[in-house]
Amino acid sequence: MCASPLVLLQVFFLMVPEGARPQPSSPLPGTVPTPSDLGPGSQGGTPQSSEGSETPWPVPGSSTVGPTVVTPSAPGNRTADLFPVLPICVCDLTPGTCDINCCCDKDCHLLHPRTVFSFCLPGSVRSSSWVCVDSSLIFRSNSPFPSRVFMDPNGITQFCVHVNNSKLNYFQELQKVNASNFQALVTEFEGKSFTSTFQTQSPPPFYRAGDPILTYFSRWSVISLLRQPAGVGAGGLCAESNPAGFLESKSTTCARFFKDLANSCTLDPALNAASYYNFTVLKVPRGMTDLQDMKLQVPVTLVTKAGSPLLAGNTCQNVVSQVTYEIETNGTSGIQKVSVSFEQTNLTVEPGTSLQQHFIIRFRAFRHSTAAALPGPRSGNPGYIVGKPLLALTDDLSHAMTLLQSQGDGTCSVKRHEIQFGVNAMSGCKFRLKKADCSHLQQEMYQTLHGRPRPEHVAIFGDADPAQKGGWTRILSRNCSVSAMHCTSCCVIPVSLEIQVLWAYIGLQSNPQAHVSRARFLYQCQSRQDFQQVTEEVSLTTIVTFVDITQKPNPPRGQPRVDWKLPFDFFFPFRVAFSKGVDSQKGSVSPILVLCLLLLGILSLETK
Repeated sequence: MCASPLVLLQVFFLMVPEGARPQPSSPLPGTVPTPSDLGPGSQGGTPQSSEGSETPWPVPGSSTVGPTVVTPSAPGNRTADLFPVLPICVCDLTPGTCDINCCCDKDCHLLHPRTVFSFCLPGSVRSSSWVCVDSSLIFRSNSPFPSRVFMDPNGITQFCVHVNNSKLNYFQELQKVNASNFQALVTEFEGKSFTSTFQTQSPPPFYRAGDPILTYFSRWSVISLLRQPAGVGAGGLCAESNPAGFLESKSTTCARFFKDLANSCTLDPALNAASYYNFTVLKVPRGMTDLQDMKLQVPVTLVTKAGSPLLAGNTCQNVVSQVTYEIETNGTSGIQKVSVSFEQTNLTVEPGTSLQQHFIIRFRAFRHSTAAALPGPRSGNPGYIVGKPLLALTDDLSHAMTLLQSQGDGTCSVKRHEIQFGVNAMSGCKFRLKKADCSHLQQEMYQTLHGRPRPEHVAIFGDADPAQKGGWTRILSRNCSVSAMHCTSCCVIPVSLEIQVLWAYIGLQSNPQAHVSRARFLYQCQSRQDFQQVTEEVSLTTIVTFVDITQKPNPPRGQPRVDWKLPFDFFFPFRVAFSKGVDSQKGSVSPILVLCLLLLGILSLETK
């Protein structure tokens, strides 16, 4: 005997655990959109929302065997989706600026952050109660409760039901299908039919995080995108088609090779600074519909003077080596100000000449008054985040601690690497000794090793305020000792610097916060004789070591076992107590004496 499909469907839903009933919406999509479909800011593990339903909280679980129940929070309603959602926003790392995908950042001023961000960072929203099963077990959703299809980091999709009210999330009586209500159910649950009608989509009202930034060339009446060339391939060749993402501050580096630099010097637009600011930027995408409205266009302001490339003899002058864009935004009002600065260099015209270019784009919040400058970005809130810069303080200036960086020929570069918290590193370069007095040479080599300005304090937490001196600890430093070298006519110079950072986790085990306990600089030196007559290169080395000194708590004691035995001695507790009485406090013997007197009283009563 063959059962009807409706009976089988009813039996299946009776087998689904409580709280895992699907939602009466459109059939579940067969595939989950990939991150490339969602835009450059999307990542794996973000919820894929279905049509006609609000965007859920972050992924609740990743288990593939049976339902996964996440710890429920307060009763879920639509008011919990409003801003703010958390008392402490751990992903708010930039004061006065809206951090990308940080849904609890108050600087974003967004009522529904998930309509602007492609996903919410972990810890930036309240946790919700979800019940999940493998999506392959569900064919069609008929649940009256909100449901979603999630993809965990392993690429496994799960069907989850949001538990609004657990008391109502019990088995429901399935609706019977008959001739009278069949047409109404088909109208409600049928899928969308294919249509070939072309519909012109209007541009969105504002930029979303990761959206390409639109530019307009009035000279040619052409709309384009703000480009940020990036290196591709093993040689890092410049790819011109890489668009800059809205609210995505990043730095890229690429290389250019020239067969005929004499011809490319004045004709290649990549070498001319004017090609990086001879356009306007659209405040919002809807500016495409009315290009004559100058209120929707922002000119690019030139901060530094930049000359045009000039071929003078065997040298190509004023070649662009670095481009830095500073873009100020004002929430959904769009881009308010764009400025650009350049660094230029000279190239020698010869076969196989190459140029390394740097492109930097920074976003910050728009300020009508620039009188008060905002502090730098945080490296954690409050505890340090692994990979974020290690913050240092010199006088009242907060900056990132740096280490040596070498150029292409191995010599020490003016640019330096940022020291990342929790990441051990070692870097080196070649320093060319110059003919100078010993004190000047020592000072120059010390500055090369520790950088300018010299770090004096290190931040204890990642959100340390330069105005609060209690949030910083002094860096211990040990310079070279001249007397230890037993040399009166030589010059003692530093050749190596070891930066040791002691850190530990503090706070709750469920949410530990990393903080720096102490840091010190250890220099290693060499003695040089006749340094004023000989010009040579010295190898400099910087080593950064992070040492975890976290004191782990004692593990909890286990439950009593059946095989445990107590000593068969009535006076054992008294002897133990009195044996420890010498080392214990004076008041600890009093309870034992009271107990002894009580026992003597009971024995005397029994004898009577």
